[in-house]
Amino acid sequence: MIVGGPGSGKSTLARALGAVTGLPVFHMDHIHYAPGWVPREAEVKDWMTQEVHRKPRWIFEGGHSRTYEQRMARADLMIWLDFPVGLRLFRVIRRQLRYLGKTRPDLPEGCVERLDKGALDFFIWIWRTRKASRARIAELVAEPPEHLGVVRLASRQEIAAFLAVVEAGEWRRQALPGQVRSAGRPAAAPGAA
Repeated sequence: MIVGGPGSGKSTLARALGAVTGLPVFHMDHIHYAPGWVPREAEVKDWMTQEVHRKPRWIFEGGHSRTYEQRMARADLMIWLDFPVGLRLFRVIRRQLRYLGKTRPDLPEGCVERLDKGALDFFIWIWRTRKASRARIAELVAEPPEHLGVVRLASRQEIAAFLAVVEAGEWRRQALPGQVRSAGRPAAAPGAA
């Protein structure tokens, strides 16, 4: 499972990991929105999220924090992309400009990127929730289930090193870059989580 704030690179990392591992990739934005940016009801999102959790294998990126514990119970590894809010906002704006008038690969059909009041509201939401969202993930990382490995990645270099270990097929045999906790035991953490 991959978590982090908007613009942290969850979708990009999920696609890269899916290509390397052959695991199916699921994007939470496909659950958050129906085509045309229509938000789904929380109960529908819960049900759709649980449908992914029930699958035998997956890479699942994104939020819907009210189902994090369920996801953590089924995941082998939790990857936290922990980037500063300024960088994340820059990436979201760059992404919107890149896909302006088009649908990104991690969004449902008909969810066309646009610069309008909805985009402005999204930027404001990212800013307003920056501390609470990060604190929620930090809390989960501090006390994960015994079986769950945890990795915190906070730079492009750490992501590249992590992917190199996974691509080499070494991720179950050695400490992962950014590893906070291996399954069943803590590991040395680079920086505060």
